[in-house]
Amino acid sequence: MTKKVYYNQVDYLDHNYVIASTDVGLAFVGSPNAGLDELVNFYPTATLVADEQKNKTVMQQMKHYIDGNKDLASVRLDISGTPFQEAVWTALRNVPYGTLITYQDLANQIGRPQAAQAVGNAVGKNPALIAVPCHRVVAKNNRGSGYRGGLPMKEWLNAHEQKHLAMKK
Repeated sequence: MTKKVYYNQVDYLDHNYVIASTDVGLAFVGSPNAGLDELVNFYPTATLVADEQKNKTVMQQMKHYIDGNKDLASVRLDISGTPFQEAVWTALRNVPYGTLITYQDLANQIGRPQAAQAVGNAVGKNPALIAVPCHRVVAKNNRGSGYRGGLPMKEWLNAHEQKHLAMKK
């Protein structure tokens, strides 16, 4: 049975993003201006259906996040990868809002201290940007490293979280 993935495109700050869900939960948050090709790369055998209504709840949650009112840790997901990738993504969802962590720290958290590079690869395969907060992972020198959404997006997300944390203190 082919997986149905419901998507819509959203414009924010002069960029277009693809958001996609299944009947189970959020399946994909795309990179700025990447279009449907990126979604197809993640779900090559899925039936893609344009349906804004199926993404309404997650879009509201994303808006609250952008407004600085909510972390996305409670968003229900429907993503899958290798057991190692899933362990990394689960650990990422436990990184607190506004906190930066290194790839090495993440490798240590999942009990694989020698696997920092593999952790980086798993982070890069994350289909749900922002909801699985891979933007919070930085290199040992605390600088941004690669990011599927691009370094400007990663830097913006981290600055955004820091700003809203400071406002709440």
